[in-house]
Amino acid sequence: MPMVLPAETLEGAHVRLELLGPANREGMRAAVDCDPETWEIMSGNACGDGFDSFWDGLMAEVERGTRIAYAIVTREDGKVVGTTSFLNIRREHHGVEVGTTFIHPDHRSGPVNPESKRLMLNHAFSNGAVRAEFMVDVRNARSQAAVQKLGADKEGVLRANKITWTGHVRDTAIFSIIDSDWPAIRQRLDYRLREDFV
Repeated sequence: MPMVLPAETLEGAHVRLELLGPANREGMRAAVDCDPETWEIMSGNACGDGFDSFWDGLMAEVERGTRIAYAIVTREDGKVVGTTSFLNIRREHHGVEVGTTFIHPDHRSGPVNPESKRLMLNHAFSNGAVRAEFMVDVRNARSQAAVQKLGADKEGVLRANKITWTGHVRDTAIFSIIDSDWPAIRQRLDYRLREDFV
């Protein structure tokens, strides 16, 4: 039976993941139009003049049902501070990728990323996923460290896997969390969110 992954708002103590749409387009533009060095090693570019085509690409995938895209909103002030997505949704195989994550530099060291991942992984595994994966440019040491801190296993490197918006032929590190991993990872994330950010 295919996995059904509902497209719905996800809410935690620190962040709310709102489905991307016209209402939060300009808030997202403001949140991601910064840090051009990070965008240089992303697959696509939402910084500056790149935003409109980036947005249109996300919305096209949402329309096709291959992506669930979110604005990351802080509950404290209701401000959009980044974006993240479920993509490559493989309903027949109960798999999903968590990616296209960008968080404004002012919010990278706090609870925004770990709670966003906690919400997304719980949503995926609660709805029948058996595998969640993370695909990271090998040049992006910060993102690789964040994914490993979650407890994901590094499975290897896909050589010459993508050509990014800059024309760079990218090697991609692949990480996974499977359903049997999730209870222990969830427990560690809950402890981290409670002890570090409360």
